[in-house]
Amino acid sequence: MKTVRNRHAGAEEAHRHVDDGVIVQASGVHKTYDTGQVRVEALKGIDLSLRRGEMVAVMGPSGCGKTTLLNCLSGIDEIDEGQVLIEGVSLAELPDRARTRYRAERMGFVFQFYNLMPVLSAVENVEMALLLAGRATREARQLAMEALSLVGLAERADHVPEEMSGGERQRVTIARALVNDPAIVWADEPTGDLDSETAEDVTTLMRRLNRERGLTFLIVTHDIAVGRRTDRILRMLDGRVVDEQRMEEADVRPSDPA
Repeated sequence: MKTVRNRHAGAEEAHRHVDDGVIVQASGVHKTYDTGQVRVEALKGIDLSLRRGEMVAVMGPSGCGKTTLLNCLSGIDEIDEGQVLIEGVSLAELPDRARTRYRAERMGFVFQFYNLMPVLSAVENVEMALLLAGRATREARQLAMEALSLVGLAERADHVPEEMSGGERQRVTIARALVNDPAIVWADEPTGDLDSETAEDVTTLMRRLNRERGLTFLIVTHDIAVGRRTDRILRMLDGRVVDEQRMEEADVRPSDPA
């Protein structure tokens, strides 16, 4: 995994003037969806920052703008007003190809419903992004196996998704998110399709990767048990961040099953 990190050293060096402690900086971010019949202000002037190595949860009721915020911060959606910097880079100012490449090389994504190719094995799902980016077949396979080992699934590498449990499938998606050694992992309801015990296992895995590897996570979740395992909870309401809660060390430990 270190090989991938070294490859990006030049890009990181180019942004040395930016506070090395801050990985995401959002200022005055607005996003409106207008269908012609309905106009929805999804984000209303969001200001926030994430520091390297933080694990942050975004919580709030359905429709408050959580997923829109994740999509706008990560460059999946364009913003209407404001600025988002990732490692000092404004994704909005990059050409489409450069923006796509940046996301592929510096970001990892974990979604609720896995988004795995059903006909591919676990290792093939993990290595696919590397192959599409032009990595050599042998190198891609080696990095994919390393990522599966990190999430405890090396022995399931040759199994297709339908042969795996929900928790195992989500571990594969986490391995896929990690394989490019990203600067940040964006997770949208990563435990939303899992039972409580499996959700606890997946949350524990993400927390371990955060602590051991210094990975930065932004997690959109409805699950307070997930939120309590993070460093901070940002609470949203009607397109705004209305509250921030820092978790005490006691709150970060695994929750009581009761």
